[in-house]
Amino acid sequence: MDAEYDVVVVGAGPGGSTAARYAAMGGAKTLLIEKRQEIGTHVRCGEGLARGLLDQAKIPIDKVWISAEMDGARIISPGGFSFDVDEAKAGNEVGYVIERDLFDRALAKLAGEAGADIEVKTSATEIIKENGKIVGLKLICKGEPVTVKTKIIIGADGYESQVGRWAGIDTTIQPSDIMTCVQYRLTNIELDPKYTEFYAGSIAPGGYIWVFPKNDNTANVGIGLGAHIVKHGGEPKEYLDRWIANNPKMRNAKQLDMVAGGCSINAPLDSVVCDQVMLVGDAARMIDPMTGGGIAHACLSGMEAGKVAADAIKKGDYSKEFFQTYEKAWRGELEEKLFRNWMAKEKAQHLSDETFDKLISLLAKVGLDNISVINILKAIKEYHPELVKEFEDLL
Repeated sequence: MDAEYDVVVVGAGPGGSTAARYAAMGGAKTLLIEKRQEIGTHVRCGEGLARGLLDQAKIPIDKVWISAEMDGARIISPGGFSFDVDEAKAGNEVGYVIERDLFDRALAKLAGEAGADIEVKTSATEIIKENGKIVGLKLICKGEPVTVKTKIIIGADGYESQVGRWAGIDTTIQPSDIMTCVQYRLTNIELDPKYTEFYAGSIAPGGYIWVFPKNDNTANVGIGLGAHIVKHGGEPKEYLDRWIANNPKMRNAKQLDMVAGGCSINAPLDSVVCDQVMLVGDAARMIDPMTGGGIAHACLSGMEAGKVAADAIKKGDYSKEFFQTYEKAWRGELEEKLFRNWMAKEKAQHLSDETFDKLISLLAKVGLDNISVINILKAIKEYHPELVKEFEDLL
């Protein structure tokens, strides 16, 4: 590892690796660090990925990291009403279920091929400032303290991001904007291998249960509950275990692994940059508030941040003002959708099982040419206007 870089990217998930790749492609001397000893391990993720992302971020498709290709998604109400969303209607929001460890390593490989240096088992411990200006990072690299000078830091260190906090970027969110999650990989279950499934209602207060097929009899089966509803740490697992036990399709299920953690489901932040620092992906709270999906957003924000970082190095301007180019880019791609989905999430958290049944049966009956939160709200307004009064200004 050299002692000086133009750009240091903290975190080698999809956002970090993509940011490092584009920064290096733009000519910036770039270092990508990952605190774990192996990129892609211990990932807390349902592993769903939209097809449209791959072309947009110029990520080459490799069947090595694709477990299954989906035809669509199925939304199921407490009373058993279901609404299928096929890929054509979903506008490329339905695509692959992947192997995140292999996908993450593939993205890191692209970053390395672009010229970025990569160090695993390396964690950032402190931002170094001189006269109020960031001049570097303190790291622990394979057990040894290291100091690296840098002009720009890209924080891609996930939901628990420390880079943002150290830099003074306000990433605080309310408990109602946090989802606490547990996921199993289950095998020997009955499922439709071409559809992801989402179950809503009192079975998962403030959230939902998901089933993401990996093959004909294996799936990621998880639950997310609103953190403001959870009374104790083991409650999400209790809800999930109870649902699995009552589901005849899973009566012979065998558990292969388990992951747990939290994710943000908030409205877009006011700012994700400051002088010399940009945040991407989960660190920037860019997870979709309705679906919990974050891979696509991480890659897209990482691409934009990497491009802006390379341009900043060329022009010698690492200011918050210069980084507004990044703010405009990611907001242009994501902000409106994230905000609308946050508004819809706020409403959905308080719906009764009876109301969920009404909504899903309505959507199944009327159908939609294109599925989005805004189109769903418009359909609901026509038949149940009392449910969308809060969203009048968005319709």
